[in-house]
Amino acid sequence: MAAVDLLKPTEPRDQKFSIHVATWNVASAAPPLDLNDLLQLNNQNLNVDIYIIGLQEMNCGIRSLLYDTAFEDPWSSFFMDVLSPLSFIKVSCVRMQGLLLLVFAKHQHLPFIQILSTKSTPTGLFGYWGNKGGVNICLKLYGYYVSIINCHLPPHLANNDQRLEHFDRILEMQNFEEHDIPNILDHDLIFWFGDMNFRIEDFGLHFVRESIKNQCYGELWEKDQLSIAKKRDPLLREFQEGPLLFPPTYKFDRNSSNYDTSEKKRKPAWTDRILWRLKRQPQASLHTPSQPAPHFSLSLRSYISHMMYCISDHKPVTCTFDLEMKPLVSAPLITLIPEGLWTMENDMVISYSLAPDFLYSPWDWIGLYKVYINISDIPETEDQFLLCYYSNNLHSVVGISKPFQIQPRSYFGEDAVGQAHLQM
Repeated sequence: MAAVDLLKPTEPRDQKFSIHVATWNVASAAPPLDLNDLLQLNNQNLNVDIYIIGLQEMNCGIRSLLYDTAFEDPWSSFFMDVLSPLSFIKVSCVRMQGLLLLVFAKHQHLPFIQILSTKSTPTGLFGYWGNKGGVNICLKLYGYYVSIINCHLPPHLANNDQRLEHFDRILEMQNFEEHDIPNILDHDLIFWFGDMNFRIEDFGLHFVRESIKNQCYGELWEKDQLSIAKKRDPLLREFQEGPLLFPPTYKFDRNSSNYDTSEKKRKPAWTDRILWRLKRQPQASLHTPSQPAPHFSLSLRSYISHMMYCISDHKPVTCTFDLEMKPLVSAPLITLIPEGLWTMENDMVISYSLAPDFLYSPWDWIGLYKVYINISDIPETEDQFLLCYYSNNLHSVVGISKPFQIQPRSYFGEDAVGQAHLQM
């Protein structure tokens, strides 16, 4: 029998993650009462690890913006209230006027998600106004670079060239030189979505509506401005998209599923899109053979619209992906362990260990957070808690303990920890 080298570190195994991406132009509306369909919470075959949510045309009146500056906006609060009981934590967010981008992740992934940068790129009024443009979150996920862009491009059929110019401008502005981050085109994965406002050319209103009614989308795809642009633009062609098997998501009468019946009678179009791009692998040559790339692949599970929501003149669109990777980082920078039995009567002691390359700061802190339990078919149990180590240098949680209990239960009343949420 062969000898086993106990000192040799084992290679990290491939892991699979489920990522759910949603985009919705909400037309200044408040959140609906139920977002289960949008978030696919009733899908028993889906176990999401990360939610990425992009909204456009949030209410950005002066009063609303002032309120949202002092307090969290209604949409962020709503998503937090829905996802927190399911062990999701808001990892990052960025807002520019009516554009909002949110990222939520299951708490066990937190030590392996590092927020590198958030950025806003206004393109309205010659780049001075944020009613159009893009917002970006750049992060490292288990050691891989991931960029997420939510955008709102110029409207109207005739402004296709302007849309493509804004697309290029948003991409060009995603430079991270001050943060020592590679060029966005060298990132392992880019998600790009939003109200892109691409329209259907040539065909008249009657033909488009009849094609939709008969679910004959083939000829409409051929005249879709984004599909046409991808054939002409090599860089745009690198962004992939799922098949458009759902009806155009714009423009509807509010509070209905009827296409525009106003005097303008706007032609339906697939304005709301979700694209992605995987990093190009360098070509091998005879003299410099390429090194095998770490395993990193993305597969599309679904690309659908959600016609049941009627608060806006747009319907939301979602994509669900399976991301399979071999983690480049498999151990957290900080390991946290609560020592002994934690009670009100005793001092609470924490032991923690640091990775050799971790640069700590005197502004680092350890927080105690309540774990939400959302299981209705088991008896009520003692509350569960987590310890999280926040790195000021990395602006991220870099260590998290296993859930544990604090005795007696009366130690924490609602006013002490209660409904505390972890946000970074």
